[in-house]
Amino acid sequence: MTIRTASFLVLLPLTAACSDGAPPSEPLSETAATAAAPAAEPMTHGDMPMGGAVKPPTTDAEVIASAMSAAPDAVSRDATVLGFDEKMQPRTLRTGTNGWTCMPDMPHSPGTDPMCVDQNGMAWAEAWMTRKNPPAGQMGFGYMLMGGSDASNTDPFAMKPAEGGAWVDTGPHVMVLNIGDAFAGYPTKPDNPKAPYVMFPNTPYAHLMLPVR
Repeated sequence: MTIRTASFLVLLPLTAACSDGAPPSEPLSETAATAAAPAAEPMTHGDMPMGGAVKPPTTDAEVIASAMSAAPDAVSRDATVLGFDEKMQPRTLRTGTNGWTCMPDMPHSPGTDPMCVDQNGMAWAEAWMTRKNPPAGQMGFGYMLMGGSDASNTDPFAMKPAEGGAWVDTGPHVMVLNIGDAFAGYPTKPDNPKAPYVMFPNTPYAHLMLPVR
C-alpha cells in the first residue's frame, strides 16, 4: 500500500513505535485535542513528484497540504489530518467532520505517499500499526492519489526492501481494505503495478490495490 506506506501506509515507522506492546497513541482518535495549525490549500496531483527521493513536508501547513493531496477535495477538505512529531508519534493537526482521516507523505520511503482512509480503513490501519488482526467484517477504503512506495509486497512490516530487492512503486491508486481473502482472480505480485493487484497477500492485512492512472 504505499499505506506506502500509504505502502497505505506510510505508517510503517509507527509499527516500530507500537510494537513494544504500548497502546496506540491517543491522537489516532478523532476525539484527540486539535493542535493549532495554519490553513493550507490542498496540493494538486501535479504538485508533487512521483517516485525518486522526495523531500517530506515539515511545517504544519505543508503537512496538511500533503495529507489532503491524497484524496479528492470533496473528501479531504473535511477530513481529520494527522501529522507526526520528531519521534514519529501521530498528532492531530485538524479534527474533521466526515469520518475520514488523512496522513502526509512519510519520510522513510523514496516516493510520495500520503493517504486518506475512511473510518473502517483507519481501524484497519490502527490494527496494522499495532500488529493486531483488523476488526472482522469492516471493509475499508483508502485513497492514495499521489501514489506510494512500499518496501515489500509480502511483509507488512518491512522498513526497507530485502537485500537485492527494490521498492514497490505504485502510481495513483485506491485501496479496498480488510476484505479477508476475497481477492480470487487478482495477481498477488506487483509484476504490473499499473494494473490491480493484491498487497500483503496471505496476511491479515491483505488489500486490493486499484491504480487509477
